[in-house]
Amino acid sequence: MTTEQSGATGRRPDAAIRPDGDASADRPDADPAETTGAASEDGSPGERATTADDAAPTGDGTGDGKDRADGTDDGEPSDPWSAFGPAPEPVLGRVRRAARSVGRFLVHEWTLAVFAALALAAAMTWPTLRYPRHTLPQDYWDPSLQAWQMAWSGHALRTDPGTLWQSNTFFPESWSFAFSDTLLGYTPAGLIGVGPEHAVLRYNIMFVLAHALAAFGAYALARQLGAGRIGGAVAGASFAYAPWLLAQAGHLHVISNGGIPLALAMLARGHGWSLRHGYRPRRRHAGWAFTGWLVAAWQLSLGFGIGLPFAYALAGIGLVSVVLWFVRRRRVKRPFGRRLFLADVFGALAFAAVGAALAVPYFKVAELHPNAERTLGEIVLYSPPPSGFFTAPAESRVWGGLHEGARAVLPWHPEMTLLPGFVLYALAAGGLFFSVWRVRHRLFLLAGVLVTMALAMGTRFFGGTFTYVPLFEHLPGWSGLRTPGRMMLWTTLLLGLLAAGALTAFCMRVRELAAERVPPWPGPWLRLATLLPLLLVLAEGLNVTPHPVVPQQPAVMRSVDGPLLVLPSSQNLDQPVMLWSTDRFQRMVNGGSGFTPKSQADIREATVGFPDATSVAYLRQVGVRNVVVLRDRLGGTPWERMLDRPVDAPGVTREQIGDAVVFRL
Repeated sequence: MTTEQSGATGRRPDAAIRPDGDASADRPDADPAETTGAASEDGSPGERATTADDAAPTGDGTGDGKDRADGTDDGEPSDPWSAFGPAPEPVLGRVRRAARSVGRFLVHEWTLAVFAALALAAAMTWPTLRYPRHTLPQDYWDPSLQAWQMAWSGHALRTDPGTLWQSNTFFPESWSFAFSDTLLGYTPAGLIGVGPEHAVLRYNIMFVLAHALAAFGAYALARQLGAGRIGGAVAGASFAYAPWLLAQAGHLHVISNGGIPLALAMLARGHGWSLRHGYRPRRRHAGWAFTGWLVAAWQLSLGFGIGLPFAYALAGIGLVSVVLWFVRRRRVKRPFGRRLFLADVFGALAFAAVGAALAVPYFKVAELHPNAERTLGEIVLYSPPPSGFFTAPAESRVWGGLHEGARAVLPWHPEMTLLPGFVLYALAAGGLFFSVWRVRHRLFLLAGVLVTMALAMGTRFFGGTFTYVPLFEHLPGWSGLRTPGRMMLWTTLLLGLLAAGALTAFCMRVRELAAERVPPWPGPWLRLATLLPLLLVLAEGLNVTPHPVVPQQPAVMRSVDGPLLVLPSSQNLDQPVMLWSTDRFQRMVNGGSGFTPKSQADIREATVGFPDATSVAYLRQVGVRNVVVLRDRLGGTPWERMLDRPVDAPGVTREQIGDAVVFRL
């Protein structure tokens, strides 16, 4: 083949398929719209270069004189009679066209990525879906609370949306739904099913889907920034299944983080920007940008625990982008275009509106309950030492037993075991020296890792004087975050991007080695080797998370009206009671959250002598009409001898319903 012929075909002589199936994505100068004849990603048709192979045959039917392998001339058809009566082009029917479209959709990269994320989530969270109606991951305290939250938001939306923030718990308090993160973004799921069993099933399904979204979102971000498929898969797997997240299995609002990388990927796509290729104005797309803002707003609605740092990160990214454009405005005169500018304006306004609407109830709670505000003393209790970055939680199948001694010296190990994975550390370290990212980008990613690690240490990093404490004292809402270690979410994401850059460079090198050999050996073996880092990352994410059976709902909870008080009552004991109320949502004093309201503490203290006349009078005064006593939970509590006491107050009746005793006031 001559040089002219090689150029005419539009292919490089050494072109080969990448190990991850993408022949163009690993080239720094590659652009999908330039390497294919399909439409570009921003909706505009790509320009397809006219080649010698595309030219129509001449009128005399002669070719270029070269013989084909089948003995015919290139310019002559295999069937001579077709020159006189050419067969008509086949016309596909509606069914065949639909089948072809469905087939293309099913084998598309993003369809396969969704299916892979769902299958991986079901496997990596197993046995969550083994008995999804009866068990909860890690424990049945906080998961019971969060299962109730989804059920309550769905109930309020179905019956009276105006009562959303005035939940049935913590009677007689108002704004009680804002006593903790609400998972409000999962409200549509709360519309399906009624009762504790459906609430548990709903929680387990959302728990698995949250892992799938986290993996898919990080994969999408890595791919948008310029990583190959294997690099993106490692970024997604490390973000969703980092060992430190196993300690957060009981906190769905922390596990539900996939909207963060997905929103960033959409915003970057909409603005035509990637880490590898920089800014490409013709790839801008206002629809992607606006959708990214909506996904970010949805992520914020799942809770301020991880949503608030995300909001400040978006604000910081926006500020840096504006400054960079101002500096480079002579070279980039129209960085947005009118449609993209309007998409950003309205998208940012929608995000801000959601944040402001969600913040109002929390400001109300802070005003009514000063004890709900966090203090620096609490931050000190939850601030992990540097050893926490190398210590895995007990739920880790690989490292849990080996790190038992290291966990023993941590003051509060559930929030201080912050290991993102030793394999991820190694891949990210390699990405500092061998990567498709530019050197300055690697340094920026490294700086982000170090800064987020310092923030994750809270007051353990030089007292937090220049890191966490200024944020705690000056940024609105930051004082409500009591667990600095959850900043490890950002550290894990940035480490995953560093690792993705290294693996993408490795895949490019594998392709080059394969192209240099005829036959392309040992290319296939090296391509299989690119899967090894992914398998090792997943191995570190394997869990031994317990899945205890949820306490069965007492029959009395399906018949007794409110306002009521269930005894015994405490932070942990009340969370399953909240779940049991999802049949009728009767008003109750019971409730568990991040703090204890003064009214609830007073009622618990006043009823230690129940059913004496003083406690009965107090309960009547606050509006309680029924008291449910659970026999099997009294042991070891201040109410242990309650049922042995006589009823001193007049007008009180006592009734046995199953294993519970009901006092009607």
